[in-house]
Amino acid sequence: MNVHIKDTVTRASALSRRSLLKAGAGLAIGVYIARSGKAFAQAPAAAQVNITPNTFLIINPDDTVTVLCKHIEFGQGPFTGMATLVAEELDADWSQMRADHAPSNPVLYKNLLFGVQGTGGSSAIANSYEQMRKVGAAAREMLVAAAAKEWNVPAAEITVENGVIKHPSGKQGRFGAFAEKANQMPVPADPKLKDPSQFKFIGKEGATKRLDSAEKSNGTAVFTLDINEPDMLTAVIARAPRFGATVASFDATAAKAVPGVVDVKQVPTGVAVYAKGFWPAKTARDLLKITWDDSKAEKRGTQQLLSEFRDLSKTPGKTVKTEGDFEAEAAKPGGRVIEAEFVFPYLAHAPMEPLNAFIHWQGDTVTSRYGSQFPTPDHATIAKILGVPMEKVSLKTILAGGSFGRRAQQTVHVAAELAEVAKAIGPGKPIKLVWTREDDMRGGYYRPFSVHRMRGVVRDGKIQAWSDTIVGQSIMKGSPFEAMTFKDGLDSTAYEGSNEIPYEVANFKCDMHQVDVGVPVLWWRSVGHTHTGYAVEAFVDELLEAAGKDPVEGRLELMSKKPRHAGVLRAVAELADWKNAKLEPGRARGVAVVESFNTFVAQIVELSMEAEGPKVHKVWCAVDCGVAVNPDIIRAQMEGGIGFGLGHVLYADVPMEDGRVVPGNFDAYRSLRINEMPAIEVTIVKSSEKPSGVGEPGVPPIGPAVANAMAKLGQVRPRQLPIVPGASA
Repeated sequence: MNVHIKDTVTRASALSRRSLLKAGAGLAIGVYIARSGKAFAQAPAAAQVNITPNTFLIINPDDTVTVLCKHIEFGQGPFTGMATLVAEELDADWSQMRADHAPSNPVLYKNLLFGVQGTGGSSAIANSYEQMRKVGAAAREMLVAAAAKEWNVPAAEITVENGVIKHPSGKQGRFGAFAEKANQMPVPADPKLKDPSQFKFIGKEGATKRLDSAEKSNGTAVFTLDINEPDMLTAVIARAPRFGATVASFDATAAKAVPGVVDVKQVPTGVAVYAKGFWPAKTARDLLKITWDDSKAEKRGTQQLLSEFRDLSKTPGKTVKTEGDFEAEAAKPGGRVIEAEFVFPYLAHAPMEPLNAFIHWQGDTVTSRYGSQFPTPDHATIAKILGVPMEKVSLKTILAGGSFGRRAQQTVHVAAELAEVAKAIGPGKPIKLVWTREDDMRGGYYRPFSVHRMRGVVRDGKIQAWSDTIVGQSIMKGSPFEAMTFKDGLDSTAYEGSNEIPYEVANFKCDMHQVDVGVPVLWWRSVGHTHTGYAVEAFVDELLEAAGKDPVEGRLELMSKKPRHAGVLRAVAELADWKNAKLEPGRARGVAVVESFNTFVAQIVELSMEAEGPKVHKVWCAVDCGVAVNPDIIRAQMEGGIGFGLGHVLYADVPMEDGRVVPGNFDAYRSLRINEMPAIEVTIVKSSEKPSGVGEPGVPPIGPAVANAMAKLGQVRPRQLPIVPGASA
């Protein structure tokens, strides 16, 4: 009898939570396997091993293998990546492989890099590479042991190939036939892994296909907006037009008169309208009369912030790193001191699916489903607000339509708002909380506004000194993640990439002013590297130009201690035929190389100038992400990162006037149009280093590569982004 995956996962979740109460972190909590319509628990494995096959996978009687993925799938490919790692060591046939999100469980499914269940920092493959391979290898050994026992033959004589267990005697069987007996076998504490020379899936072109593509293409994929439970209410919230403002009073008389409206309640983030559907809820919200208390609100606009940031950048900040003596070198005669200011605006994440979440509080239990990027803090927050023990809260992550950092909230504000909406109206009512596009665009949590003031000294054809003063806002300050990223009182995610540049410069200084602004900010795709990569790569290009150096050769001369940076730079230069290419009149090329999240990416852009701004014709990209697990996904992420980054560097901005956000939708927040997407050619540098991530590193190099190409055409290298200000869709 086949077991529906969702039912199996629900049972496994309940068993995991019960086991969680009895065992500490680091132990194998339990093994779950689908059989006879049930999922059974097995005693924890011996030793301190947090790997048991069916905690992460379910083998069904129909031979399908479902990998429970602890990382949210919102387009970046972890379903396929995790399944690839398991299938490789399991010796499965790819047609058997399936994937689903793992339930919330901070012991079984924690991210090994930051200790809680969550996805971020391009860490999915990096933290799961060995873990998921061991899952597959352990399951294979258990299946072989079960077959050996049934056939009464030595396990060493059995082989597994394409999902078939075979013995030289002619006996054979598929996984489903042995799943139940395999579940009774001891769990290997240290299963043997394949030598990379034996790989059939990992790193092999065309060996796998994305597991989530078909359902996303045919419309069967379920996102939070698709949830429609019986008697479900839709909730929308009227939030303050200024950050930090609160409700002073409100009149809901007209709102309550809208047919379908059930109730209106004040919640910590504003006024919630509950209705039997989205349109009555939104219609009623528009009729609310709210008086806002702005006494503690942020009232500055972005022009005022820019003026204040600029003034600060002209004074020394708190030292991040210093080597040699910049000021002494700058004071020497005969050198050329070059200064540049780079201004980076607030940016929205603007994923195609705005924020939304489902909850059903039944008094003593809670069930919730949505695209949770950090289930552990979300789970704990819902439990705390509703006063329900964590083991009585079921949080199930489902597919999400993009994120780019938006769902990875350090403040856990969506989970908190969801629980508060349920609490305000009381138990017994299933509720779907919906943010409109305007809610999301004007709701804050942007890429921080920042300014870099750069100074460099060029003498005798060499870069002798480098200084970078950064003014910016901390993402982590005051959040539970502060202890992870703060160093000497500064948020390291605000200066990452500026303090450790890939170039050897004898006299180096990086300092920072960390300022408090009432605008909520958040990780944005590539975090600090999204602005530090631009500042560093645009400025080094300008210094090399002053030194009379070729942009590629000049960089390579300064990279003797950075072989992986140099490796991708050489690879992209070869791919684009940098030295010998003959360009059409009116075209130029620019280059940039950035390391982010332990992945190295170099890009070359070819563009021309049109009346409305630069037209990017082609981008060449080289990426070194260690062992390449899924080459197709790596290329797709580079292509997506390039398109995402290009649209934002050219057009995107979230200006504020008197503390009020101006853009509300894509008519005022310009994205790259499909006809503006350049041709892209990607090469993956072969590497035996540990795998690293690819979801974010494709973004940082594209902006400075565009700026550097513009400079080759005699344009002013863009100092303030976006490059085409005031563009509208």
